[in-house]
Amino acid sequence: MTGLVAGAVPLTFETVRDYVAIPWTVAKENDSQKKVDASQPPFTVSVQPERGEPESWTMVLDRELTADETQKMQDSSSPFAYLRDLGGHPLEYASSLVNAPQRYLEQQTASGRLENVDTFKLNFLSTRAYPVMIDDWKVVDLACVQSTRKTVVSRPSQGGAAYEGISLHLPPRADEPVLTDDTEGQGMPYFDSRYIEVGGGQSSGALRVEAIAPPGQSCEWGIEVHYADAHHQDEYVQLTDGDGSPLRIHTESAPENPRQKWVFGSVPWTPCHLNPQGDQCDLV
Repeated sequence: MTGLVAGAVPLTFETVRDYVAIPWTVAKENDSQKKVDASQPPFTVSVQPERGEPESWTMVLDRELTADETQKMQDSSSPFAYLRDLGGHPLEYASSLVNAPQRYLEQQTASGRLENVDTFKLNFLSTRAYPVMIDDWKVVDLACVQSTRKTVVSRPSQGGAAYEGISLHLPPRADEPVLTDDTEGQGMPYFDSRYIEVGGGQSSGALRVEAIAPPGQSCEWGIEVHYADAHHQDEYVQLTDGDGSPLRIHTESAPENPRQKWVFGSVPWTPCHLNPQGDQCDLV
């Protein structure tokens, strides 16, 4: 008489039925999880102003400085912090793209002045279980007006530096945004060779953005990004803020004819509004 092998379980109809049902149940659960995942926003965004004091900068203010404020600014160990406390809006100098294509370098220096940029970090967050890939963007709803700033204080760049991120003019030039990293591809279209991936266990991604407004103008603008995901979504969407309204980004440049304009750093404090021919006054 043949006995059962130790540990073996007699195969019954119910066992076969349950075994066959397992793959179907798993597939159904996966489909359900995908539907829940697809119902979640692909990503959310936040804008974070650049923090800290850069090596070179320009501060623009809505009013003229008093004689007392001017003296305190010149005596301060950190004119940047002092002016920001007075309500100044900080600008940086554009990254030095020495490895960019020649045509881009020529555009960057065509005006004879150093370009100021509004710098911020654009953060993408996602709770999706499956990856989301952002592979293009475009500027939308751009609106610019003449700057009404009255005072400019500048510590010009003394050789330039490159930072990781992207740069673009408003309105964007051909091929912008471009890569600013000091690496291969600098000055080339960012999304030609790179993308931002969030979701799928990678909860966040960020870009440092240098935005350059037209000379003497203040601008508001929005962004549309193109994304693709595992749920076959492949489209452009406009970025929104925490309230669900279209995200608006403020970018400005120094006014062209301020009432006060100061330059310092590699030169003594120079009142360019009184001495337009002073050292480095023509760079600001």
